[in-house]
Amino acid sequence: MADYKNVAPLADFDWEAYANGNANTEVSIEAQEAAYDGTLNKVNDYEVVDGTVISINKREVVVNIGFKSDGIIPVSEFRYNPDLKIGDTVEVYIENQEDKKGQLVLSHKKARASRSWDRVNEAMEKEEIIKGYIKCRTKGGMIVDVFGIEAFLPGSQIDVKPIRDYDMFVGKTMEFKIVKINQEFKNVVVSHKALIEAELEQQKKEIISRLEKGQVLEGTVKNITSYGVFIDLGGVDGLIHITDLSWGRVSDPKEVVELDQKINVVILDFDNEKKRIALGLKQLTPHPWDALDGELKVGDHVKGKVVVMADYGAFIEIAPGVEGLIHVSEMSWSQHLRSAQDFMKVGDEVEAVILTLDREERKMSLGIKQLKNDPWEDIETKYPVGSKHTAKVRNFTNFGVFVEIEEGVDGLIHISDLSWTKKVKHPSEFTQIGAQIEVLVMEIDKQNRRLSLGHKQLEENPWDVFETVFTQGSVHEGTIIDMMDKGAVVQLQYGVEGFATPKHLVKEDGTQAQQGEKLEFKVIEFNKDSKRIILSHSRIFEDVQRAEARKEKAAAPRAPRAKKDEAPVIQNQAAGTTLGDIESLAALKAQMEKGE
Repeated sequence: MADYKNVAPLADFDWEAYANGNANTEVSIEAQEAAYDGTLNKVNDYEVVDGTVISINKREVVVNIGFKSDGIIPVSEFRYNPDLKIGDTVEVYIENQEDKKGQLVLSHKKARASRSWDRVNEAMEKEEIIKGYIKCRTKGGMIVDVFGIEAFLPGSQIDVKPIRDYDMFVGKTMEFKIVKINQEFKNVVVSHKALIEAELEQQKKEIISRLEKGQVLEGTVKNITSYGVFIDLGGVDGLIHITDLSWGRVSDPKEVVELDQKINVVILDFDNEKKRIALGLKQLTPHPWDALDGELKVGDHVKGKVVVMADYGAFIEIAPGVEGLIHVSEMSWSQHLRSAQDFMKVGDEVEAVILTLDREERKMSLGIKQLKNDPWEDIETKYPVGSKHTAKVRNFTNFGVFVEIEEGVDGLIHISDLSWTKKVKHPSEFTQIGAQIEVLVMEIDKQNRRLSLGHKQLEENPWDVFETVFTQGSVHEGTIIDMMDKGAVVQLQYGVEGFATPKHLVKEDGTQAQQGEKLEFKVIEFNKDSKRIILSHSRIFEDVQRAEARKEKAAAPRAPRAKKDEAPVIQNQAAGTTLGDIESLAALKAQMEKGE
């Protein structure tokens, strides 16, 4: 406001004439203007001066700087100061003493900006607490108006506790502390958190000094992580590790608590130096094992939920914090090596039998196969020797096939008991894993829980018939299906196979028989017990040649006997008779006698 107390009235002014409406005086207009101007401040354009707020409305703030007219400033320039009131002194920048309307044009924003860097540096140097207006959000934090400068407020510096809703701060005026200035890039970083950390630090020391292990306090859930929950104890934070939230297994802490929830916790441990406080929630309730039914015993049936799976078994929670292990060997009577995941999965509700129970060690083992009768208890009745069944192929070995008639009842089919006729080198040639196969129980080994089974025994032994068909000396048509160094496998009729050595595969023209050829073969050996048929193609024409040679020899005239004193005459043909010829003659003779 202008100071009018020091202005003296004109001594010779005619007040009576002025009152009668006659304003003509001896004082000139120039003198009057000079006297009026003397009551006003002298101001210049583009300078910063102080003014007084004389009026405030929703749109404008009217400021008096002692000039002949008042200035009007948009109220938006004072957003940083919501406490602005009439009578406050504010700094303004004179943009124009008189615009086209004769109005004084002022700016508070420019006045602040012109002095902003000096004030920012001064505030940081003196660690002064300043006010700022949060204008908007930005990546990683907020933009704050400080002395007309846009400063950055990192999200981590808004409060000591994590902020979940940044938008709630936009438009607010808060107190800050300048923590960093980059003079080169004109960047300013402010913090609100820094203002309350010092106070909190003192609070923490006081709170920790009063802490005791076992003390129960009320706290508020401040943050939830994958490994635990942070609790605000009224100025100091403590952590409930995920394992201390519940006696039962917890996969996600959010299953137990929620943000801003007030809960009671017990102090497990604390560190004065690092100010770490370990808290517990489950410790406020008795251990579930202590509350377990005292009547529960081995052999009882219990129900529970699968909480953890491993290859070796499954952990079943029968009550929160009370778990039992079902080993994979207790999941099935079958002795095949299998994974526990083949029987159940996490979340399954299962019924089991208590196998062992140790209350002191808080351990329990369970079984589910015991819910079914052991199939080997009445094995002789259910699967007697000579009974026929359908089994499932489980595994192969070089010597046979392991099959399962039902869960827990296994048996072995020896490779020699797969087929009467086919020579099986490996079981995979005859069947495949997972296939169904008909079996006959041949022997029961109850002690080792194993059955000896047969497959070929389900059919009559065709070698009883083959004995009458493939008689020694009989000739049959056959096809060479496999060639080896030791000879060839020959496919005969009725699916039976024979074997011929290389010398018996020589054809009449002297060439060797090849795989795939269909030829006549003579049976030179038949062994029913070993299921062996030895064949010869060469013997067919060799026997004919020998027969013709014998006829020629019989028709030739006999030579006279040599006298005793004469040297015997040895014929080349007789001397060339081989042991094989003699055997052939003997065999032929035996065959002819049999024919007679």
